[in-house]
Amino acid sequence: MNTPFYIARRYLFAKKSTNAINIISGISMVGVFVGSAALIIILSVFNGFEEVVLKMFNTISPQIVISPRQGKTFDPDTKYFKALKNNPGVYSFTQVLSENALLRYNEKQSVGLIKGVSTEYLKNKSLDSITIEGKFVLNNSAGSNAVIGSAIQAYLMVNITDPFNQLQVFSPKKGSKPNSLNPADDFNVLSIPVSGVFEVQQDFDNVAIVPLSFARSLLDEPERISAIEINLQPGVDAGKFKHNIEQRIGGHYEIKDRIQQNRVLYNILGTEKWAVYIILTFILIIAIFNIIGSLTMLVIDKLKDIAVLSSLGAGKKLIKRIFLFEGMMITMTGCIFGLLIGFIFCLVQQKYGVFKMSEENLVIANAYPVAFKWKDFMLVFLTVSVFSFVASALSSNLSVKKINHLNQDL
Repeated sequence: MNTPFYIARRYLFAKKSTNAINIISGISMVGVFVGSAALIIILSVFNGFEEVVLKMFNTISPQIVISPRQGKTFDPDTKYFKALKNNPGVYSFTQVLSENALLRYNEKQSVGLIKGVSTEYLKNKSLDSITIEGKFVLNNSAGSNAVIGSAIQAYLMVNITDPFNQLQVFSPKKGSKPNSLNPADDFNVLSIPVSGVFEVQQDFDNVAIVPLSFARSLLDEPERISAIEINLQPGVDAGKFKHNIEQRIGGHYEIKDRIQQNRVLYNILGTEKWAVYIILTFILIIAIFNIIGSLTMLVIDKLKDIAVLSSLGAGKKLIKRIFLFEGMMITMTGCIFGLLIGFIFCLVQQKYGVFKMSEENLVIANAYPVAFKWKDFMLVFLTVSVFSFVASALSSNLSVKKINHLNQDL
């Protein structure tokens, strides 16, 4: 039998002679309980927001992008790219030709990115989830269509239901010399109807997605492309697939996965989560160190017991362990119940969406999103364990101070 643990357990549930000890111990436990529950709830909500944001970005961002290291375009008609397109692990192989152009609608004009994509781009069935107006259609019986970002629509006041006004796109002609008499002759000008509007984030919402054939006519680029976007079959490891491509053509091309394409976003999401964790951990530490006051009063209350144990042959190490276990039991009980209540709260929010966000938010669901990660539970548990051990160890040292004087008094 573990004697220190047995005695500590009896002390925890036994009635103290001073009621203040019970009150301070209860406050310490409740503080750890509330802090642990709050920490796991907020981390889970951050996980939920992270999943929602990344899901939106991943809808428009391919798993792998291949682009030239030098220059803006490259020739995709090579043996390797043909073999890559037919690779059984590839779900969609999209050729992309993109360039900035001047966009005009009625009397308004703005600069935006024209992104021409091949038909395999529409294999992405999640595109409808980011479409906030109209439909994500690039070709129909009438010909080519454009799907524009919400930033372009807001600035140009594009009305996608108006069949008489189309989006005009201006791009400089290749190799043309400036014509001072008629500058319009220096531009290729094409018109295209707008079939839909999508919204992800400001950096993406200034893009007009058009068929590849339309982009080739506009940019005078019949063969070369700007990038290849690849999405993989379910179960295919994107990291290994990217590494294999780098081994073959990495010297001449840049190959990026989703993290490398949106590195700023991933850094921001990670930094915000760790910042919140650190702030709440400081609050949790304050609650944990309340245990010092509780154990100090308990030591004073049990001075006679300490003297008796010492007289019976209990060493200083055993006595210190009694109060160490006492403090650990108080804080860890609060931690375990806090994690349990936090888990139940998040489960209810995830299933029923009790707490709602602003109804004006059209991008994500009205309820606060929640996602569980077992690493967060381990992180909170280890955080409480470490600081409760430190606080309990500091307090337990008081139990063996002046122990010789206690024996003499006894």
